[in-house]
Amino acid sequence: MDMVKGPVFRPGDEGYDGERAGFQALARHRPDVIVGVTDAADVRAAVAHAAANGLPVAVQATGHGMPIAADGGLLISTRRMTGVRIDPEAATARIEAGVRWERVIEEAARHGLAPLSGSAPSVGAVSYTLGGGLGLMARRYGYAVDQVRAVEVVTADGELRELTAATEPDLFWALLGGRGNFGVVTALEIGLVPVTGLYGGGLFFDLATGVVRGWAEWTQGLPEEMSSSVAVIPFPDAPQVPEVFRGRRVAHVRIAYTGGAQEGERLLEPLRAIGPVLVDSVKELPYTESGSIHNDPAEPMAYYATHSLLRELPARAVDALLENERAILEIRHLGGALAKPGLGPVVNRDAEYQVGVLSRLAPGGDPGEVRPLHQQVRAALAPWATEGRSLNFLYGENTAPDQVRLAYDPDDYRRLAALKAVWDAGNLFRLNANIPPA
Repeated sequence: MDMVKGPVFRPGDEGYDGERAGFQALARHRPDVIVGVTDAADVRAAVAHAAANGLPVAVQATGHGMPIAADGGLLISTRRMTGVRIDPEAATARIEAGVRWERVIEEAARHGLAPLSGSAPSVGAVSYTLGGGLGLMARRYGYAVDQVRAVEVVTADGELRELTAATEPDLFWALLGGRGNFGVVTALEIGLVPVTGLYGGGLFFDLATGVVRGWAEWTQGLPEEMSSSVAVIPFPDAPQVPEVFRGRRVAHVRIAYTGGAQEGERLLEPLRAIGPVLVDSVKELPYTESGSIHNDPAEPMAYYATHSLLRELPARAVDALLENERAILEIRHLGGALAKPGLGPVVNRDAEYQVGVLSRLAPGGDPGEVRPLHQQVRAALAPWATEGRSLNFLYGENTAPDQVRLAYDPDDYRRLAALKAVWDAGNLFRLNANIPPA
């Protein structure tokens, strides 16, 4: 490891615990060695060391979507690789492996452009994109991964490769949805869209108004420019909670409309009429403030989460979902551009809704406390559910092989497994949502 410019940590070293920590605090990686890479050369050296010493490789930028906690092996920490370069003429950005969306958003905005970023600007842009990327403007522009133009990746043989759909079509395809199974992606070139602002924000209702049913009905027939979701949050009756939410079960409808404020106001009229609005923050806002729409937490937290993809969301499905009063629920409206064919193996594009179930736990807590509750929710939604899963929403134990398979079309999965045997026959990159080599 003498060739590495970045820091190297082993258990017991000062800085080891801070380096392995990420946003997901339910579990932490426990690698034999951590390499804090600073560039592609560091990544090459780390992969070569891992291969020579029989160490499986895990990769972490921000730790939002940690699949499994590495027990041993080598962890490549990409948080120092934060370069962003915008080409305003081509409307593209070159982003390095550890950059967060907030940096890309700021740099792109200087040129009147925006990336297909997600709800939380603090999330790592590259890992988010390689898992599909279901963003704020998804119904208008589709998955983030479909905007990838080129990939820079270090493969299991330690070689740095620059790929496009023309130069290495099979590996390029596999990387766009295969996450970290085929190498360590050191940079992406992505397309940007000509968006400077949104008509967006949040509408908060008391759940007694039946807002989830009303929202589900409202989503029917919406233009692609309107992306929305609703979260159901049981707030405790505690002093630290804003008084307007205290002790209530609140429905938070999140709006991101790219079609202008006047038309947005018209489209929201039936939604605002569902019942008394506790808080209404929907307004014109620059894309640099898009993180305020969901207002996702930025500090690390421990949570257990599952999800289902639905073909439809009738009233009976809403009622079945809302019987669960303990967990945080999130329903995202899909369709629109998300249903169109894309570049990689991201599938389940025929789903109309995604339903997530999240329970907060203490750091290092036992998911067994809430697992039955999550299973009950998925079982209740089964009549309307597809068989599919979304790769970016599989965490921890839910990245078991049978669940990972459901994130792909069966033919695509077989192709991915065959390509894995070509590019990583020894499964060096297996501390992830793993696709074993055929």
